[in-house]
Amino acid sequence: MRLWVLRHGEAEPRANSDAERRLTAHGREQVLRSAAQLLGCAPQVILASPYVRAQQTAALVHEALGLDKPVQTVPWLTPESDPQQVIAELDRLGVEQVLLVSHQPLVGTLVCLLEHGHRKDPAPMGTASLAELDGDHPLAGLMTLRSLTPP
Repeated sequence: MRLWVLRHGEAEPRANSDAERRLTAHGREQVLRSAAQLLGCAPQVILASPYVRAQQTAALVHEALGLDKPVQTVPWLTPESDPQQVIAELDRLGVEQVLLVSHQPLVGTLVCLLEHGHRKDPAPMGTASLAELDGDHPLAGLMTLRSLTPP
């Protein structure tokens, strides 16, 4: 399995709620730079948090890659979601190439858990950072971090 984990681009600091924060112009540019890293290795599915900034990020990547299959919104990719639940959901998917679009602290903790088997040292994922992992199965401690790239 190949898994990409993308943190949303820079978002406006305030909105009516955290879930409603939108990408800034700089955030959109960041996302497009990260999307360029995925050219030639397109995921089979893009899964995104329901938060606006993650939806906008996923839509920009989807368009940049020219994918046919629409972005899927899932409730288990919000900032405070449990990384163990994300791993269980990925295992149930049975898909070989997946892009997750989500938020801190989830993305950093998830990458650490998949690579090291613990949550003690979350990956440093700034806005629009892209992590690439691979392994036979999406299991804690059994995936290899191939790259962690800022936009």
